[in-house]
Amino acid sequence: MSTGGSRYRNAPESAPGFNEREAGQWTGQELFQAYKGVRDQSLALTQGLSSEDLNLQSMPCASPVKWHLAHTTWFFETFVLRDFEKGFSWHDEHYCYLFNSYYNGVGRQYPRPHRGLISRPGAEEVRRFRQAIDLRIENLLEASSASSLRRLAPVMILGLNHEQQHQELILTDLKHGLSFNPLHPAICQPGSPGGPTPELSWRSFEGGICGVGFNGTGFSFDNERPVHRCVIDDYQLASRAVTCGDYLRFIDDGGYENPLLWLSDGWAWVQENRAGAPLYWSRESPEAPWQIYTLAGIRTLDPAEPVCHINFYEAQAYATWAGARIPTEQEWENAARSVQQDSRSGNFADSGLFHPRPARKGEDVSDLLGNLWEWTCSSYSPYPGFKCAEGAVGEYNGKFMVNQIVLRGGSCATPGGHVRPSYRNFFYPADQWQFSGLRLARDPA
Repeated sequence: MSTGGSRYRNAPESAPGFNEREAGQWTGQELFQAYKGVRDQSLALTQGLSSEDLNLQSMPCASPVKWHLAHTTWFFETFVLRDFEKGFSWHDEHYCYLFNSYYNGVGRQYPRPHRGLISRPGAEEVRRFRQAIDLRIENLLEASSASSLRRLAPVMILGLNHEQQHQELILTDLKHGLSFNPLHPAICQPGSPGGPTPELSWRSFEGGICGVGFNGTGFSFDNERPVHRCVIDDYQLASRAVTCGDYLRFIDDGGYENPLLWLSDGWAWVQENRAGAPLYWSRESPEAPWQIYTLAGIRTLDPAEPVCHINFYEAQAYATWAGARIPTEQEWENAARSVQQDSRSGNFADSGLFHPRPARKGEDVSDLLGNLWEWTCSSYSPYPGFKCAEGAVGEYNGKFMVNQIVLRGGSCATPGGHVRPSYRNFFYPADQWQFSGLRLARDPA
């Protein structure tokens, strides 16, 4: 079940780098190769999964793997074939309802909390749906003129990035579902144990008037634009993310029992959920060692690895306890641009590890890109001058710009090459099931 020579099961090949190219640079064959690379990645993640695994839905904000495979296919059918294919007809008009996520401009949607009840179409029928749409996309690209490709390519590239986002959701949603199984199922092989934790140090960054937002060539999401100026004061950023060992000290010091550390909503969340540790941590008794469930199964907690699956409330409480703070997204982006880490060199899903690795010694600021999403303290809101795209595809990001918090950097479940310093992810403060962690910031002494 391994691919590309990886020692990990279900480790997908890296898709061709396609986000750096301008829309007018594509030939039909090149665009289809990029398309096929991403589509193959999605299927690689499902190797070895049973039909029951594919239809598992453990909470209202997660979706079955099968639904992700169908929805990403529906996206290409709806936003590419419907607008560009001659003689277009729906593969199955019922799929427009079943697999539409939130595009009100397209039509009604089947209720998200009930997606696990869609036993039909089955997994094999969804695969046939994918194959049929893939063939039609191939034929469309083969027959498209250069002028048609210039109009078609931006929608295709958006669709590929959309599918990569759902590849990450396949892993996070599946992990949440499998975590309830007392057999502790594994879909990948464990990584090597971590060595000693590098000592945390502080890197100073100079403030001033900084540019924020995507300013390169190629693809970016609309929520990364336009580039604008902001004022940042001098600040310091931790050399590495908060580790499990760091977080254990917070727990042992009564971190979940001290309301003075928590935001009001955060303390209400602790009380309501009887929270006492990050998601996927467990132990048989107060004296027993902590264990952690991973996509490689359950094992003893490694103090050297970054703590993940913490929500914003937990991150904020820890930062307060540590005498530090959570960085703003502007500070985070400024640091990432200064450090200039490669968007493929970090620990991404391509490794097949599907779990954050310990920080490596000798790195000035480690793993800003990859490993885990890092909470910022910034509200997810539009940049000055932001405009949604026209039509239903404009519902992609803009309508969610309220009551959510920005995360930065990508994670071990993010496809390589998908993120960049300007990339903005966003989740609600209470969300834990993403690979989310924390890098501390502080003001200069």
